[in-house]
Amino acid sequence: MIRLRRLGPAVGAAIATACGGAVILYNPSISANDYGGGSRLESLRQRVYDQNAVVPSRETQQSALMAAGKGNPLDVLVIGGGATGSGAALDAVTRGLRVGLVEREDFASGTSSRSTKLLHGGVRYLEKAVFNLDYGQFKLVLHALAERKQVIDNAPHLCHALPCMTPCFNWFEVLYYWAGLKMYDLVAGRQLLHFSRYYSTKQSVELFPTLAREVNNRSLRGTVVYYDGQMNDSRLNVGLACTAALAGAAVLNHAEVVSLLKDDAGERIIGVRIRDNLTGKEFDTYAKVILNASGPFCDSIRKMANKNSQEMIAPSSGVHIILPDYYSPEGMGLIVPKTKDGRVVFMLPWLGRTVAGTTDSSTAITYLPEPHEDEIQFILDAISDYLNVKVRRTDVLSAWSGIRPLAVDPTAKNTESISRDHVVCEDYPGLVTITGGKWTTYRSMAEDAVNAAIKSGKLTPTIGCVTKNLAIVGGEGWEPSSFTVLAQQYKRMKTTHGKVVPGAMDTAAAKHLSQAYGTLAERVAAIAQNENLGKRLAHGYPYLEAEVAYCARNEYCESAIDFIARRTRLAFLETDAARRALPRVIEILSTEHKWDKSRQKEELQKATEFLQTFKSSKNAQFHDGKHK
Repeated sequence: MIRLRRLGPAVGAAIATACGGAVILYNPSISANDYGGGSRLESLRQRVYDQNAVVPSRETQQSALMAAGKGNPLDVLVIGGGATGSGAALDAVTRGLRVGLVEREDFASGTSSRSTKLLHGGVRYLEKAVFNLDYGQFKLVLHALAERKQVIDNAPHLCHALPCMTPCFNWFEVLYYWAGLKMYDLVAGRQLLHFSRYYSTKQSVELFPTLAREVNNRSLRGTVVYYDGQMNDSRLNVGLACTAALAGAAVLNHAEVVSLLKDDAGERIIGVRIRDNLTGKEFDTYAKVILNASGPFCDSIRKMANKNSQEMIAPSSGVHIILPDYYSPEGMGLIVPKTKDGRVVFMLPWLGRTVAGTTDSSTAITYLPEPHEDEIQFILDAISDYLNVKVRRTDVLSAWSGIRPLAVDPTAKNTESISRDHVVCEDYPGLVTITGGKWTTYRSMAEDAVNAAIKSGKLTPTIGCVTKNLAIVGGEGWEPSSFTVLAQQYKRMKTTHGKVVPGAMDTAAAKHLSQAYGTLAERVAAIAQNENLGKRLAHGYPYLEAEVAYCARNEYCESAIDFIARRTRLAFLETDAARRALPRVIEILSTEHKWDKSRQKEELQKATEFLQTFKSSKNAQFHDGKHK
């Protein structure tokens, strides 16, 4: 049995074959009113939005999973703690189901922390829809634009609207992009972030000082600026997992599924064997439905059920690089829809630096993908054409690769033809798989997956899907001005040379805490003040020592890598700064988690090896002398 959402006939047929089932249409989403669950929703919100609420400990969550035996199974066990898996756990638990989630590494440790950081409706899909008269592509854009606004509303501290500039080098391009982006505005309707508009050459250069006035002997005729969303992807993902935990789901990171358990007749999956990767301990957990949301690794889970399952993932590599802030102005991105070889490149301001990318090429599936030097070089060469500053390889502060789990169409010639939409299928009773899609639509992907799980296990939720109107932890009541409370009411007490020294909770630190933790930022500020953990972890970055302690206590931060890569973004922003911060991060975590010297040494080694996969100019192996 397979359920597909807005996929073309070729892709639909291919995946139906892979899953060994017939294609059927989705039923309309179940609404909360169908179950009459108003009071449950209110009590749920009170629990999630309680400023003093603390997530259950990791030990408590593991005990809950171990307690789910054959006679007392969970309703749904989600495999994979990325955006879709965490979103599905939140969706299922808020419907009143008994839910567990296990993740081999850490929440957002795979694709979900290595994204483009954009929440977008898909301007290119709209172009295809118009020129190919493809109603399916049009519906895809319509859906993504609605979801884009939903994500921003539900996590306002972690997401915001970002203006993106498209340079035009003849008057036809001006007209073409202006008309296309006005259509994008029109399709967005009430979900519109801001209206797009044309800027003259003079205005454009004032807004984006590093923009070149001439490219390949063509003069700039102006730019068209439109708006999409931008996010802090891994913190949004961790927020989803913690919100699910507060709502009652048993979520466990660093817990790997080593095998699937079948019923006595071998006809249905009824549970999983889990290994706690922190202790090596193994245990069984039973559930009425197993929901496989393991992204690029979903085929390996499917093959545990049936080793002959046809693969349905075409992995594609997306490489991004981080450059200093002077490459792009704060609050304005640059997107070039067609470079010399026809690919899209962009440069966006992100967390005080510039992120540029991206590549789209086939790749092998690995747990720690590394960017190739030629991919980094492609991005540098592509953006250098459009800038009036020298673009140097030595300016790359960090570079990383992410694997997109694209749904396969065997007839496709390249990865661009492969579906960007998501697929839900059940090719073995009791095992529902969801894959494909994109960050922007994670919430509706989770809704579709949970609907399929409910049907597979004949589950009885108490209410329908409520995640459209459920803010994630820290989001409810947050305002852009919330940081002023931190700046006015808290100090950054810090220990320096054995003495406690008070420091101002300056604007940079206050803004960072507010935007990273939302309404819970005051709890972090209180740790900085009351426990003398107000010192910055790395020069030039607003990250405080207090965040290490807070994340260990409240966000399931179990390793140094969890902190430098996902709870903060230091590894992604500057590999060298992350390396310098490691000893202090490990010192604080060892206090929180009672690590011995051996574990501390192991943490330093693992984190150092992890950072070597981020190809900054300091640890890259390149010898051609280009861009130096």
